[in-house]
This record gives sequence, C-alpha cells and structure tokens, in this order.
Amino acid sequence: MKLLKKLIAVLAFAPAMVLANSGSFPLDHAPDRSTDLPALQNGAKLFVNYCLNCHSASAMRYNRLKDIGLTDEQIRQNLLFTGEKVGDLMKTTMSAKDAKEWFGAVPPDLSVIARAKASGDGTGADWIYTYLRTYYRDQTRPTGWNNAVFENVGMPHVLWELQGAKRGATAVEVKEVKTADGKANGFAETTVTFDEQGNRSEHTEALAGEHHHVGKEPIKLGLASGGTMSRLEYDNAVGDLVAYLQWMGEPAQNTRRRLGVWVLLFLATLATLAWRLNASYWKEVK
Repeated sequence: MKLLKKLIAVLAFAPAMVLANSGSFPLDHAPDRSTDLPALQNGAKLFVNYCLNCHSASAMRYNRLKDIGLTDEQIRQNLLFTGEKVGDLMKTTMSAKDAKEWFGAVPPDLSVIARAKASGDGTGADWIYTYLRTYYRDQTRPTGWNNAVFENVGMPHVLWELQGAKRGATAVEVKEVKTADGKANGFAETTVTFDEQGNRSEHTEALAGEHHHVGKEPIKLGLASGGTMSRLEYDNAVGDLVAYLQWMGEPAQNTRRRLGVWVLLFLATLATLAWRLNASYWKEVK
C-alpha cells in the first residue's frame, strides 16, 4: 500500500518535475501576419539586409516577392545589391569553407526554416520569434553572444544594433552532490550571472533538506537597452521577419487556404444534393 501511494505521488508530480528539469526556455507566440502585405514586405527587407549575408534561401527566387505586392523595379532597386537578377535564387555569396571557419558550421538554408523548427513546444514561427529576441552577451563564447533558446549557438546577434544588449542574464542549476565513492551527499545550487558586457560570474551554495528538483531553470534575461529601436518596435520588426520566413516556407499558403474554403463548400453542397437525391430515390422504393 505504501509503495502504491509513493507511485501515485510520483505520477502526480511527474509533469512538474519534467518541466523543472528541462531547462527549456518558454516560447512566445509569434503574431500572425501571413496576410499583411506591408509586414511581409518589411520582413523581406530585413531578411535581405540581415540574414542573406550568411544564410541562403535557395528554394526562393526574388521575383516570387511579387506575390507580396512588390514590383520587379522595387525588387531591383531595394533588394538587389551585388549584381543579381530578379529571377535569381536567393543565395549567399559566402563560401561554405569560410562559413565553417568563421562560425564552426555552415549556416543552414532558411527556405523552410519556419516549418523545420516546429515542435511540441510551439510552431516554427514561435521558435524563431523567441530566438531572435533572447540573445544576451557572453564573453565566454567566440562571438561574444549566447542565446536562451539555443544555448551556445554559433550565430552572433546580427540584429543587436536594432535591439541593443540585454541588461544581464541569470542561470540557475541544481545538482546532486556525490562523494568520491558515488554516494549521494546532498544538493547544491549554482547560479551563473552575466552582466551587460557579458562577463561571467558563478556562485555555488549547498541546499538544506533532502528534496530538491535536479536540473536547470529557464534562464532569466534583463531588458534590452542601447538599440536604435524601442522594445515594441523591435518586437514588431522581428514579427515581420518571422512572418516573411513563414510565408517563404510556403508562398502559396494563402491561395491554398482560400481554395480550401471553396472546396469544402463544394463538397458540402454535393453531399447535400446526394443526401436529398438518396431520400427521393428510396421514397419511391418504400
């Protein structure tokens, strides 16, 4: 009976324990701007100016941007800077060799990144939206930046001039302390702090008691300061960029949705006619 009670208690607290031990950063919900043409156009501008330097979108051509309201002339004047043609694919000029040397890995192609990052925690748009807003300075990293969503990421904060730098970050982790022979000997809490310049400090203290959740807590970030945009302006800009990335993963998605409504209406009408025809037919038989 005691064993059964313990099992029930463990199962009752299992979800909370998993959440406490995961250390994963909660994702914010990205705004839905899939039909907002000005937002998509601004997102395309941000993508070309800040993302296309390192990342490619090899499944997308510049002239497809006409679907979000841009003309060939607008694309040519505002989005083409190194001699590309309007019909060219959106590719970076950085070689894979240089990318691997500078960043440790070749930056991924972003054609379908908003679909690839979807998970049980949220949509791919939610992941990117949170990721681009949770950089903090970390002088222990080669680029001087780290990220709350993607720990030890190789990509620097390319939008830092717009957002500025977070006013510090704090990470807390609880570990079980063991003796030299592997026996449990209590718990210890380690707090790692990064100041606004990214300087790291660490403090560890023993915890009293026998019941503690082992694992990392989601990192806590300070507010950003020093950017050319306010917090609201930056969030809106990232929302536009994420909307464009989501649209780029399936440019025909809005057409598909509109067509889907008409298909369902047609099927509903056809089903109604078939139902009434069936009733009329069996009425004579009976």
